[in-house]
Amino acid sequence: MALQRPASLSDAFLERLVQRVPSTSGGSWKLTEVYTGDLLVELPQSAPEDVAAAYARAREVQRDWAATPLKDRLAVFKRAHTLFLDHAQTTTDLIQAESGKNRRMAIEETCDPVMVMSHYLKRAPHLLKPVRRGGPIPLVSSSTEIRQPKGIVGIIAPWNFPFATGISDSISALMAGNGIVLKPDNKTALSPLYGVQLLEEAGLPRGLFQVVCGEGPDVGPALIDHANYVMFTGSTATGRTIGERAGRNLIGCCLELGGKNPMIVLEDADPDEVVQGLMFGAFGNTGQICMHIERVYLPRSQYADYRRRIVAATEALTLGASYDFGPDVGSLVSPDHRDRVRAHVEDAVAKGARVLTGGRVRPDLGPAFFEPTVLEGVTQDMLAGVTETFGPVVALHAYDTVDEAVALANDTDYGLNASVWGGDLDQACAVGRRIESGNVNVNDILATAFASKGTPSGGVKQSGVGARHGDQGMLKYTDTQNLAVLKKQVMGARPGQDYDQYVKGMLGGLKMMRRTRIR
Repeated sequence: MALQRPASLSDAFLERLVQRVPSTSGGSWKLTEVYTGDLLVELPQSAPEDVAAAYARAREVQRDWAATPLKDRLAVFKRAHTLFLDHAQTTTDLIQAESGKNRRMAIEETCDPVMVMSHYLKRAPHLLKPVRRGGPIPLVSSSTEIRQPKGIVGIIAPWNFPFATGISDSISALMAGNGIVLKPDNKTALSPLYGVQLLEEAGLPRGLFQVVCGEGPDVGPALIDHANYVMFTGSTATGRTIGERAGRNLIGCCLELGGKNPMIVLEDADPDEVVQGLMFGAFGNTGQICMHIERVYLPRSQYADYRRRIVAATEALTLGASYDFGPDVGSLVSPDHRDRVRAHVEDAVAKGARVLTGGRVRPDLGPAFFEPTVLEGVTQDMLAGVTETFGPVVALHAYDTVDEAVALANDTDYGLNASVWGGDLDQACAVGRRIESGNVNVNDILATAFASKGTPSGGVKQSGVGARHGDQGMLKYTDTQNLAVLKKQVMGARPGQDYDQYVKGMLGGLKMMRRTRIR
């Protein structure tokens, strides 16, 4: 039976969404439903001149937004919190249509901006409040730390979580008084466009949040050159290019990049929980999660049992195209990406790896489906051994000692996420602290770390620079102004005073400040 597209995704609705994308060139990109390959809408393509105009418009509105009292800015997001939840099903339909992920992952993605709003609605008043401190001379001087918005933040969002990254990464920047120019991936522009519409319905000034669309080489340089700060989520290679250009422009950037994330299973771990966790860690969002697991290290004494359990659980997963909660695993995002994943598996097999289950494309289900795949015998001369596959493919490895497992986990250029499983939490945490990774989850794959919005989340090594979430996730979008006040001119020798006497008095005063803890 032919797949029925949700009624919410009418042609008129989709056309209204893409009308806000500026395009003076008249070019368009065919945005298709991933499950079927059918055309959803012609997405306008922006030229560099359109990007420049979007920044100019956002700057006009941002001046008044920055001057708006914080409580009034936050009131917009209190209303948006309700709107996002009320319209979560429509957002989920959009996410599924444009990305092909299963419904569980799509509905969970809609929750991320709401969680970010909740956190910063509580935290922003403290983070953005001016902080008065003492000056160099007690009583007659002071220094106040003032947080000011950077201006317009350029955000480049990936296709794997277009709504969560495109909207969530904007929220703290907007609360802090900035404007936004967002470039989503062409394949997944609809859900962030809908998010902007909901924010404007909540009272966000129209024009403050701009969306431009186009291929990276076409509009990326203009997006960076006009920005006051850049937030990027994507590949390490692209992140390096963006970081270099931002550096030349003397602007800051935050880069969440690739990963080759390991999972270490200790001998006292619960096998049922390990296997259940791995099914999400390896195959959630069809393996297209920056923090998902691609390498699993198992105790050699338990390897055979774990291999049997993991293969059986993988083969029990259901794969399919559906707008309900039926299938466990959805589609890859495109036929091109399907071919990349297949190439990694074929390269591994050609060099001696074994496919324990899966490993095949599934054109009978749709244009971009690939079976959940478990490999063993993967080595570092294989693409799947060192390069991020970013698909439903996981490799199993045996280890003899915990030291060996930690060394293997760290033997990578990446350091975004890691997972450790064990019954003794102290021991598991001790192992986790030895892993070179910006995020480490104990007895979980990724959700505990990423959903902890109060703690920064970012990568080390080649997995990124900076972090989202936590205080850093808002303060990075601000500049610090040091407003210093001197009430009386006492810094220097008085008229007629011998300078040697002044220096003696100054040094004596500094000693007194140290003893009395006066700052």
